[in-house]
Amino acid sequence: MAATATTLLETCRIQPPISDDELSLSVPLSFFDIAWLHFHPIRRLLFYIHPCSKPYFLETLVPNLKESLSLTLKHYLPASGNLLYPKTTTTDKKPIFRYVTGDSVSLTIAESNNDDFDELIGNHARDADRFYNFVPEFPPEKDELEYKIIPLIALQITLFPGRGICIGFSNHHCFGDASSIVGFVRAWASMNKCNGDEGLFPTKQSESLPVFDRSFIKDPLQIDGIFWKVLKDAPLKSSSFQLPTNRVRATYVLHPADIQKLKDLVLTKKPGLVRVSSFVVTVSYVWTCLAKSLEEIEDDALEFFIFAVDVRARINPPVPANYFGNCLSYGRAIIEHKTLVGELGFFVAAEAIALDIKNRVNNKDEVLKGAENWMSDRKKFRGAVRAVGVSGSPKFDLCDADFGWGRARKLEVVSIDGEKYSISLCKSNDLEGGLEIGLSLPKERMEAFAAIFADGL
Repeated sequence: MAATATTLLETCRIQPPISDDELSLSVPLSFFDIAWLHFHPIRRLLFYIHPCSKPYFLETLVPNLKESLSLTLKHYLPASGNLLYPKTTTTDKKPIFRYVTGDSVSLTIAESNNDDFDELIGNHARDADRFYNFVPEFPPEKDELEYKIIPLIALQITLFPGRGICIGFSNHHCFGDASSIVGFVRAWASMNKCNGDEGLFPTKQSESLPVFDRSFIKDPLQIDGIFWKVLKDAPLKSSSFQLPTNRVRATYVLHPADIQKLKDLVLTKKPGLVRVSSFVVTVSYVWTCLAKSLEEIEDDALEFFIFAVDVRARINPPVPANYFGNCLSYGRAIIEHKTLVGELGFFVAAEAIALDIKNRVNNKDEVLKGAENWMSDRKKFRGAVRAVGVSGSPKFDLCDADFGWGRARKLEVVSIDGEKYSISLCKSNDLEGGLEIGLSLPKERMEAFAAIFADGL
């Protein structure tokens, strides 16, 4: 393993500003949250080009980041708290999120000992294990009488002397989806940029200050109980990550001209197709390239493609855009392997994904239809020979989190290492209208994918 060495400078706990009154806040988990209880933690890294010395980093930047984090947590109190997970499943107790005065977020301060910043922010294939020195680990779980106490998020700030800074985020998916976590990170960045001036902060963040009220999630079928009954006897997975990954990470960029070319190709073959979006053609192209570059499977084996869908504005009544939690359904396409890797595979994939978006994802009467069966549906996906998923969305621009140093130069979604086949998707930093696709694969598969991806454009 080609590890990148780091020096641990400090571990600390950051609390929201403490008031004179003792405060306790409990937030129940909706069925959207419970669905993610046993999913692995989401781990993201943001790399910023911001040359500075170690003394300046420790004496100015870190104190400012700590202070702004504390002030931000005042608006995100549950982020400082924990997931309370029942130790016995023989009672009617369900998991809850709880914050009490004194709860805090784990923050690690580190320094990279190697001058490899430019290597890490590149697009070429790099050893996936190298990124884990910058990923924050969760504090250990604790026990109360009836519950396991599980921290929800962890943060790390790593200095690359004279070159830049990496901010790492780890969170349990049950706490919040991409919309929520990106909102939290951008709020922290905004608070830091305005030097903790809360007179400026609410004005800038007025539309994104979070609401945790679970009454916005209507659950007449009591799906939360259905999901909990299925999941409560499954053991909780460890929050740690397993190394070595035996993978490499690479980023592939689709230029606006590439995306337009793919759209034109689809509309030529499928002239009646509507909503041939940049998302549709990008993921369809990547899916077909993956199907051709991964290990051989039977011709009649079913290939699954699954993508998360933010349904805040897609359900009736709609959920506020600043609702903090999970509010996700999913889209999907299922195609036989021989068709997907065939001459028309890309067009078939684009049609299948576009039609699912049109007929189900964007249909308020359909997008949550059958939600009570999602747990059994997941078993079907797990039993699939091959299922490809998407992490992230260009809609939620995490690189736009400006701590006062400009846009992040690179986003790495490290947690896709934990999935057999998954891609990350975000806006291109260099090309307006372009998209970046992140992949984590064994080296030989990545080389095969790179050749097929380039050849098709």
